[in-house]
Amino acid sequence: MEPLDAYSQVVTTVAAKVLPSVAALSVRTARGGGAGSAVVFTDDGFLLTSAHVVAGASGGTATFGDGTEARFDVVGADPLADLAVLRARSTGAPPATLGDADTLRIGQLVVAVGNPLGLAGSVTAGVVSGLGRSIPARDGRHVRLIDDVIQTDAALNPGNSGGALADSSGLVIGVNTAVAGYGLGLAVPINSTTRQIISELLSTGRVRRAWLGVAGAPAPLPPQVAARLGRRVGLRVAEVVPGSPAGLAGLYLGDLIITAGGKPVENVQALQRLMLGPAIGTRLPITVLRKGALVDVVAVPTELVSA
Repeated sequence: MEPLDAYSQVVTTVAAKVLPSVAALSVRTARGGGAGSAVVFTDDGFLLTSAHVVAGASGGTATFGDGTEARFDVVGADPLADLAVLRARSTGAPPATLGDADTLRIGQLVVAVGNPLGLAGSVTAGVVSGLGRSIPARDGRHVRLIDDVIQTDAALNPGNSGGALADSSGLVIGVNTAVAGYGLGLAVPINSTTRQIISELLSTGRVRRAWLGVAGAPAPLPPQVAARLGRRVGLRVAEVVPGSPAGLAGLYLGDLIITAGGKPVENVQALQRLMLGPAIGTRLPITVLRKGALVDVVAVPTELVSA
């Protein structure tokens, strides 16, 4: 019984800490209404939710566990990260504390708090089943992967989207975003990348993204280079858009990208993580392996303009 008691103690403690900060959302749109969850994360009434929960909406009503209701406005949403920031009026709810999902380990206990199927204040618990998952997100005609999504077996159902995924300390380390199937839930992580996205939504209501103009796929490094670098994979350049920042920098088909901005590049997602607002107009050093030699180039990403 002792392990069960310890497990129950963790879950009840996390629930007591996070539940007051989670609201049930009633969303109004031109096509009707919808529902979801959101998490208060500042003292002045800003909430975090999933972008798809408030898609096409300008506002709605947030209802908290104590029965308090507050009108909210949509400050900004980023469909490509499936995150949105709301501003509620006079919530009185305590803010949850955001953690860092980069510290998670597979098998770690997590607790999901939300409002599935209209059942307010629901709590489920499980473990981190997988890390580094990717799910497709669509913005108009563009499709992009949401990177490093957390997979959990904590039960999630419609209405959980936008709710909190917390660790055993009660820190919110993810925003529940989708139900992929029975026994499988996904959450957008709270980490340095998503914190930057949240910060841009708070300040400007939108997220600017940078464009490099290169496409590629993971490829193995030659054994001698792999041994020297302590890595086995780089990103093989398969396409360079003519006149793009990558093309102007001197990247060529067949180059094997090793690092960008001083960070290892092993897949396209590693480059995409760098392509946020601060990268626009900023010098981005890139090291590639070309014909057996390490070559350094410098690209200056431009702003990605949606079609």
